[in-house]
Amino acid sequence: MVRTAGASTAAGPTLAVVAREAGVSVPTASKVVNGREDVAPETRRRVTEALNRLGYVRRPRFAAPKSPGLVDLVVHSLDNSWSGAVLHGVEEAAHEAGLEVVVSAGLTRTRTDSPERGWLDKLTARGSAGVLFNLAEPSASHYAWLDQHRIPYVMIDPVHEPPPGVVSVGAANWQGGVTATEHLLALGHERIAVVAGHRRKMCSSARVAGYRSALASAGVRPRPEYVRHAGFDENLARERTLELLGLPEPPTAVFVCSDRMALGVYAALAERGLRVPDDVSVIGFDDLPEARWVTPALTTVRQPLSEMAATALRLLVRMMDGDRPEGTRTELSTRLVTRDSTAPPARASSA
Repeated sequence: MVRTAGASTAAGPTLAVVAREAGVSVPTASKVVNGREDVAPETRRRVTEALNRLGYVRRPRFAAPKSPGLVDLVVHSLDNSWSGAVLHGVEEAAHEAGLEVVVSAGLTRTRTDSPERGWLDKLTARGSAGVLFNLAEPSASHYAWLDQHRIPYVMIDPVHEPPPGVVSVGAANWQGGVTATEHLLALGHERIAVVAGHRRKMCSSARVAGYRSALASAGVRPRPEYVRHAGFDENLARERTLELLGLPEPPTAVFVCSDRMALGVYAALAERGLRVPDDVSVIGFDDLPEARWVTPALTTVRQPLSEMAATALRLLVRMMDGDRPEGTRTELSTRLVTRDSTAPPARASSA
């Protein structure tokens, strides 16, 4: 380990030594250590390399030791059944491991899109030994801060492709898209539309890719006008479905990339006086409780949310114990749940 002569102590190098090594000011080095966003990428890289090279360890003003019995779960929101399924899985696995879980809804950001210090300081203050992120979007400074403080973390269904080396757990979204589309093709549908989520989100793009792959394998010509994005929003899904119904040749079936959006599809079809599945078949994705509550009950692709969350917690426990999983991505299989919203196309009425 390289040290600057006369500048370090038994407690390790000071921040001034790190700043001098990286060729920056002490305030700039402090921003990197404390997870601030307002640092140029190249400057952050130089400071991070100097921190690692010199063996600097930040000593937070909250000097609480890490508690091996406490982990944090950061979820996107708490106002939907998706989060409920994730909480259920984490809770069961945490109980088995003898852990307690602190739940936070989202990562709060300032108007400048920089993460507030509050969450990071609270994490340190309560001595959490690890973090689970579900549909949350950690920033580069969050990752850097957790790595610097040697706090392990695991992503549950990451929104975007995680940085190299980050451990994540998700569902087989591509295969789920294939399964949904093949089910509709087997019923005799060829005019199959897809109401997708966000264009750039991992799960959404994978499901659409599976849809396209199934069409290609069946020799069905893909129609660009049949692909609509609704951002996982129920109201937008309703609007996109009305657009599909207004096409010169509307679809006879719709693959909806989430059960919540399927509710919007149902609403649009009802507005047009169309019946599910007599006039239009609908298949969803997730198998949330809403899929069983609607009429007719929704055929959907089940992704094992609780199992995904439990798997992530168990991986985190291994990392807290100093173990490192062999692979960074764990995918759990999806499966078709057939209910009452899909049927062969009504060819006579279509004609």
